[in-house]
Amino acid sequence: MNRKHFISSFIAATAIIPAIKTLAIESESSSFKIPPYLKPGDTIGISSPAGHVTLEQIQPSVAQMQSWGFNIKIGKTIGKRDFTYGGTDEERLTDFQEMLNDPGIKAIMCARGGYGFVRIIDQLDFSGFKRNPKWIIGFSDITVLHCHLSKNFGIASIHAKMCNSFPDDWAKAEPIQVETILSIKNAMIGEKMGYTAPVNSNNRFGKADAILVGGNLSIIETLAGSQSDLDTKDKILFIEDTGEYLYSIDRMLWNLKRSGKLNSLKGLIVGGFKVKPDDAGEEFGKNIYDIVLEKVKEYAYPVAFDFPVGHQRNNFALKCGVKHTFVVNENGSALRTI
Repeated sequence: MNRKHFISSFIAATAIIPAIKTLAIESESSSFKIPPYLKPGDTIGISSPAGHVTLEQIQPSVAQMQSWGFNIKIGKTIGKRDFTYGGTDEERLTDFQEMLNDPGIKAIMCARGGYGFVRIIDQLDFSGFKRNPKWIIGFSDITVLHCHLSKNFGIASIHAKMCNSFPDDWAKAEPIQVETILSIKNAMIGEKMGYTAPVNSNNRFGKADAILVGGNLSIIETLAGSQSDLDTKDKILFIEDTGEYLYSIDRMLWNLKRSGKLNSLKGLIVGGFKVKPDDAGEEFGKNIYDIVLEKVKEYAYPVAFDFPVGHQRNNFALKCGVKHTFVVNENGSALRTI
């Protein structure tokens, strides 16, 4: 998706979705608390609560966010490594807790995904964060945090690319890299967000106005029954995943269906799914469209495929816990913050 296409996509979103009166920030969600949006001079903290990352690897993101007018505070986990993790559990816990507690930090950008947030989530103290929330940005393994904030505190967060996805040379970056990274800035400063996806013959038409929640499918499934279990009732749910077999995706969606997470949705958005090829002689016999539609066939809410979110280049920032309008029709699908 190049710049021209992205801009036309936003315009198209406003065409697909009827005009909606602009609401105050406090009205973006009827039940979720919206953290204050960032302004020039605010500080963004960078922490690595999951996988390890080096200081050199995050430098492009630091330079870019500074060019937007923000100050950057680099956490103590950057450059730390304990096997696959960005430091020991205690080091990652301490670093993230300090970021949550620091009143001078107005947003926390997770440096990368990987694995590890679930190991520390229950030990974090969110008491100060509840009183003075701030934007937390990330995806993939950071879905743990998005779900936890949604379930326990009703605080909005940003599902988006992280430090390890910023281009090394902004001037030479592909248009899709530029647009997806700029969407993070737009989300942090309070711009209205709007995206479209092309027509897909498997889409199911409809319209919904509801709070958006979601993230990585395998993470959402593994949180079932825990203190971070995602509540999807009356929500628009978005899902994405990577590196899974089709049978595994089928199993995870059966889990969502059997646990009631699909029966009271207002809408379902299916983002990128990079699947592993079937083993020879063990072909599954269904594709991603078959798998999803089988699970939602008795429900009437809109369903859209191929949305620009997930482990892919066209992974745009989405505001979890914020009310959106979602429309699927003969022109494609569109999602826009209200």
